[in-house]
Amino acid sequence: MEKLRFMLIGCGRISKNHIAAAAANQETMTLAVVCDPVRERAEAKAAMLKEQAGYEPLIYTDYKKALQEQEIDVCSIATESGYHARIALDCMEQGKSVLIEKPMALSTADAEKMLAAAEQKGVTLGVCHQNRFNAPIQQLHKALEDGRFGKLVSGTARILWNRTMPYYQQAPWRGTWAQDGGTLMNQCIHNIDLLQWSLGGEPDTIMAMTGNYLRDIEAEDFGSILIRFKNGAIGIVEGTACVYPKNLEETLSVFGKTGCAVIGGLAVNRVQTWNFAEPAEQDAVVSKLAGTDPKDVYGSGHNLLYANYIHAVQTGTQPLVSGYEGIKALKIILAAYKSQKTGQAVKFDGLSFASTDMCSADVKVNG
Repeated sequence: MEKLRFMLIGCGRISKNHIAAAAANQETMTLAVVCDPVRERAEAKAAMLKEQAGYEPLIYTDYKKALQEQEIDVCSIATESGYHARIALDCMEQGKSVLIEKPMALSTADAEKMLAAAEQKGVTLGVCHQNRFNAPIQQLHKALEDGRFGKLVSGTARILWNRTMPYYQQAPWRGTWAQDGGTLMNQCIHNIDLLQWSLGGEPDTIMAMTGNYLRDIEAEDFGSILIRFKNGAIGIVEGTACVYPKNLEETLSVFGKTGCAVIGGLAVNRVQTWNFAEPAEQDAVVSKLAGTDPKDVYGSGHNLLYANYIHAVQTGTQPLVSGYEGIKALKIILAAYKSQKTGQAVKFDGLSFASTDMCSADVKVNG
């Protein structure tokens, strides 16, 4: 098959992972264009690609102009969160497939528009929840599919991180309701995705309490969520940007009648507990998995996520993290925000909410 021609839109903090993924998947893709309104940032990522992959992409500051002038198959979107939906819809309107950083949107309405656009245009929509490709997470999901846990009881997602004020001041869109949301939407969404994927992917009811304790931002710096799934299992989320003095852990735990597994480390990359009533061949594989942490909390899953996504585009199938998968964690978080605002439990099905609906909700915790 011919290589897919990609354009990277947005050359900020996460874009280096997209550059690395392009270099790792050179047999199936070419990163033809890098685009950012700040030309210097695009130039820096072009130089990074030259160093890692041996070729240079074209540089644009206007993605719409690039769409008009260049042959592009896929647009990878890594801009500020608040721009994700609009750019994705523009690209899909031009018949381009889209691979988008989390969160795919900041409202249920925009996310649903994106799903509809992908269907109507016959293009592939994928979302960057790269931690699904961590080797321990893949083994966990295999154990779930094989029924090794028996009846599922509960699962927990703990994201105990530190984000100081300089982090938010570096990019003023962070922590705002209009462009980002708080720690649940920005830092915790990956593990919330893993939690819902592990516990059946069909939430029923969400309850939450959130607050802003230490950071001078609009949105929450701490959030806790309870999720009742349709299969009866309960998911628990603890997410914070207030851990002193640095990131502590990101951990996913799953508990069933005949199994218990805990995947932890810096970025859900280490098997900490692996207990099952009956042994299986995969246990030997799990015992040999590397226990070292990645360089940063983003992990190394983008390379495999890109490979999976490219295969889906080329074969007309759905990627592991399709738009229909990506919307689930987003809706859980938006339901949590609605629960915080209303003080009530929120039904997952039929949810209509946006991060901007929180603008009048005070989450500051005084005292």
